[in-house]
Amino acid sequence: MDFSQVRRTAITLAAGGALALAWFASPLSAAEEAFIIPPPATDVAAKSDGLKTFVLAGGCFWGVQGVYQHTKGVTKAVSGYAGGLERTANYNAVGRGTTGHAEAVQITYDPKQVSLGKLLQIYFSVVHDPTQLNRQGPDSGTQYRSTVFTSDPDERKAVEAYIAQLNGAKVYKKTIATTLEPLQGFYAAEDYHQDYLTLHPNQPYIVFNDLPKIENLKKIFAQDYREKPVLVSDAQASK
Repeated sequence: MDFSQVRRTAITLAAGGALALAWFASPLSAAEEAFIIPPPATDVAAKSDGLKTFVLAGGCFWGVQGVYQHTKGVTKAVSGYAGGLERTANYNAVGRGTTGHAEAVQITYDPKQVSLGKLLQIYFSVVHDPTQLNRQGPDSGTQYRSTVFTSDPDERKAVEAYIAQLNGAKVYKKTIATTLEPLQGFYAAEDYHQDYLTLHPNQPYIVFNDLPKIENLKKIFAQDYREKPVLVSDAQASK
């Protein structure tokens, strides 16, 4: 069974207001278990006051967005596309795996409440399996790649150093496959992708692949977990 196609079908049904698609998942489609990893040996100090943004990709953006929406210090997490051109930044095009885009999440955070190092620790621990390059759970293709998009040299060095640290500590069975790419642009995904995990908690894909990530965040990063997620819809409603 092509689980990527199952997910696309579920999106169509959800977007049209139909009931969630029922489907039978195989063990291969199960969400990866979390990794217990050390924090970065060194962190990036905020250069100035105010909020910061960071873009990363780790498989389906529903789960990635959901994890960071439940992370203290994050003020906004937006699902979108990075790595390709603006004209191809739409789900139908990106889903073909030929646009250069990855499903990504732009994280806006307050460095006084949560550091970049903590966001990275969560990324490499509970968000996804960083030893998988172009596959996460049931989804495969370059649009699901493990990538950190950076626009700041200090941030890039921090990510590189942390990857080297984790590889050296051998906390995974395989070498980290996560790549680093320069951030050329981030394009928000369609409205029906935003807050998807919160809006569709009973959707089988979410139950099987993404809710375990939230539970792992709650267990492993209890001090950084918040019960009420910060939603894109809330930010839009306050404008």
